[in-house]
Order: sequence, then C-alpha cells, then structure tokens
Amino acid sequence: MKKISLLGATGSIGIQTLDVIREHPEQFKLVSMSSGKNVELTRKIIGEFKPEFVSVQEKADAERLKTEFPGVKISHGLEGLEEAAVFAESDILVNAVLGSVGLRPTLEAIRAGKTIAIANKETLVTAGHIVMEAARNQNVPVLPVDSEHSAIFQALQGEHEKNIERLILTASGGSFRDRTRDELQGVTKADALNHPNWSMGAKITIDSATMMNKGLEVIEAHWLFGLPYDQISVLLHRESIIHSMVEFHDTSIIAQLGTPDMKVPIQYALTYPDRLPLVSGKRLNLAEIGKLHFQEMDFDRFRCLKFAYEAGQAGGTLPAVMNAANEAAVAAFLEDRITFLQIEDLIESAMDQHSIIDNPDLETIQEVDKETRSFVDSLL
Repeated sequence: MKKISLLGATGSIGIQTLDVIREHPEQFKLVSMSSGKNVELTRKIIGEFKPEFVSVQEKADAERLKTEFPGVKISHGLEGLEEAAVFAESDILVNAVLGSVGLRPTLEAIRAGKTIAIANKETLVTAGHIVMEAARNQNVPVLPVDSEHSAIFQALQGEHEKNIERLILTASGGSFRDRTRDELQGVTKADALNHPNWSMGAKITIDSATMMNKGLEVIEAHWLFGLPYDQISVLLHRESIIHSMVEFHDTSIIAQLGTPDMKVPIQYALTYPDRLPLVSGKRLNLAEIGKLHFQEMDFDRFRCLKFAYEAGQAGGTLPAVMNAANEAAVAAFLEDRITFLQIEDLIESAMDQHSIIDNPDLETIQEVDKETRSFVDSLL
C-alpha cells in the first residue's frame, strides 16, 4: 500500500486524487493533507479518509478542527504545508496546490526522500533548475501529473533519450479558441471560465484561455525531460483526445490518447510503473469521435504562449517574473479589476522591466516573485 501526502486536497486535482484513492482503498491510503480555506470540505475529507496530519491556511480554522478531531494532528500556514509534505509515514507527495507556494514544500519532500507526483506547475516553472538538481542528488523520482506531461512520460517508456526529435504538447485552445483578438474585447469572467473540454479550477481555466497554461507546460517539459525549447512544440488540438506526442528521429510519432479525464494521469503517477483499472473512467471510442483536428499555434493570437517561450529561453529569474505577474493578473481578472486582454499587458510590462539574474538561488527567486507582485499591484 502506498501512503500519500496530498497538498491542495480541496482543489480540482486534489478532489480527483481522492477519487482515485477512494476507488482503490487496498492500494492507497491518505496519511497527510493540506487544504486552504474550504473548511467544510476539509471536515468531510477528514471524516472519510482519516488522515493522521492535516494543515489548513488559517490558524482559527486549525484551532476549530483540533477540537472536532482530537485524534488528528492539525497545523496551519506555510509551516503546516511543509509538515504535510514531509510527513514521516508517507511514501509519495502529490503536490496539487496552486501557485509558487508549492515550491518550498516540494524541495523539503525531495530532501526527505519522498517520491514527487507534481501537479503544481509553478514549482518547475520558477525553480526547475533547483528542483531537478535536488531530485537527482537525492535519487528521487519526479512524476508528472499534468495530462500532457504524463502523455509524454508514457510515450517515452522503453525509449532512449538520444532518439527523441521533439516533444509535441497538444492544446485545446481554451474557452476562446475560435475568437479573434478583436473578438476578445469585453469578454466576461463567465465566458473565460467556460472551458469546452476540461473541468478545472478557475485559475487554470483562465490560464487555458490565455494559453499561459500551455506556456507553463512548455517550461515544465523542458525541466522534466531535459530537452531544449527548440525541441518542444505546441499543436492546437480542439478535441483533447491526443494528450501529447513524442516524435523520434526515425520519423515515428508515439501519442497517448484518452478521454479528457484527469484521474487517468493522477492514477498513473500513483501506480507507476504499474497500472490499475479505472472503473469510473470513460473509455475512448474513436469511431464515435469520428474526426480529430489539428492546427499550428498562432503566437500573435496567443501572446502568453510567446511570453513563455521567451522567458524559458532567457532563463534565470525571468520565468519566475512571468509566473508571478500572471498569478497577480489572473487574480485581478477574477476579481473584475481588469479586462481579459489586460492580463497579457501586465505580464508583458513585468517582463520588460525586469533585469534577469542568472542561476538564481531559492531566496532570490522568492524575492523576485514578491517584487513582481508589488510591481503588478502598482500598475493596478
């Protein structure tokens, strides 16, 4: 039985991870977890899965939960998040929190020798050089949970890195894939949150609409698979049936296909190198689908994808700046403080004003993150 620490248990990926644990109680046990401010759902999770350690965001919520669940160790804040990540009884950390807050717990879990199942994009985007070096030094596997990176990971099983020509990440195009830039003027938050294929949290859904989500995944792929950016491409694929592909130098392309269901890559990360049945999963019927569509990405239409390639290729602190500016801008959009297209403007302004620091350490990355958020706030 694998014992699991789950960060971000009440978010979209966290909830679907719990679905996988629920479906295979003989294989997995939740031993520690963190959640944010959704105390009601946290209570339900504690009642059903009976973890030994729980961390929440606010101290007052932690104090209430201590009285309700005296047999459970309860903590809060960033310290509690790290405690949950390195919980002694756990074998594998599923990092499903949103934002750069997931970076330090991941590093602490690597130092503690935990296998990492990574769904937190920002950890690798802002500090991929630090995280992957730490994982190599500790001989700790970093297993992808994103559907695109899981697809590449699966396609590479049994293959040699020297034979790879390129990685091809597929993108649904998000909520506005059929709109021109002129037609994006005045789109609403409700429009942006209406993803045609996937059920995801609000921040990731907005990132999908701007194509920043795919840009973050390009940078992640660079660190996970060790390939330069000119060997990582993005292809618009509206059905989200092919989750990603690997092209080899003999012209063969291996793709991983399936219905848009995040439980599949989550479960594969938990069971790797084995597989388990997914009873709740819908099987892919290609005859029913009939046709699959593909088209080249337009970098003028999806400017955030262009920003990500620029940040990744420049390296240093620029990916951290891009990520922090994006988080701040998306939060402002979700609070109705800016328009949809102003998300791009804020990111571009933050990147343009930054002087890149090469090979930054963790403290530098965190300081740059903080400074970038302050800069975006000043523009708002």
